[in-house]
Amino acid sequence: MTRIGLFAYGSLVDPASAGRTLGREMPAPRPARLRGWRRRWSLVRDNLRSEKTFAIEPGGELPPWILGLNIEPQEGNEDAAEAPNGALLELSEAELERLDLREMRYDRIEVGDAVAEADGFDVVVAYTAKPNHHAPEPPPGAVVFATYIRAVEAAFAALGDGEWDAFLRTTPTPPVELVEPVLVRDAIPPGNPRAW
Repeated sequence: MTRIGLFAYGSLVDPASAGRTLGREMPAPRPARLRGWRRRWSLVRDNLRSEKTFAIEPGGELPPWILGLNIEPQEGNEDAAEAPNGALLELSEAELERLDLREMRYDRIEVGDAVAEADGFDVVVAYTAKPNHHAPEPPPGAVVFATYIRAVEAAFAALGDGEWDAFLRTTPTPPVELVEPVLVRDAIPPGNPRAW
């Protein structure tokens, strides 16, 4: 049987978040690094036309764009201390297909050669922004959800000593305003539970 690992670098580091999507309790994730890559706030979602629309509290304004975390190849980033940290999760092929629904704005790619901690896995994958959702520079009016930042912080803090500090060291500060979102429209597809 093929052993499949997922390199998670954002909200999926939280086993409960992954477990909600997969419908099972996830074991504690294994810390890992993704050498030759960088983590940035370069995933963009159209807040007005996607499956969920959020307003900003207080006031109720609708931001046009929401930014999320993404990984991008970066030559010369082979030093483990500078490479994005994250976690390895073991999944079945069917579970990976379920995650594809959740990560609809990302392409699944193989990254096994970049993860030294991948011993025992036959294949290691990660998600990177689809070209039409990749924003090297944030579009006007883009925001980042403070709830997302808090969820990621909790996930990395639970991953182990120093993991949140490593996240901060290997991730730029969000380049746009942090906001408190409130859901105002929900047309999320079945099998895709998530809070943002």
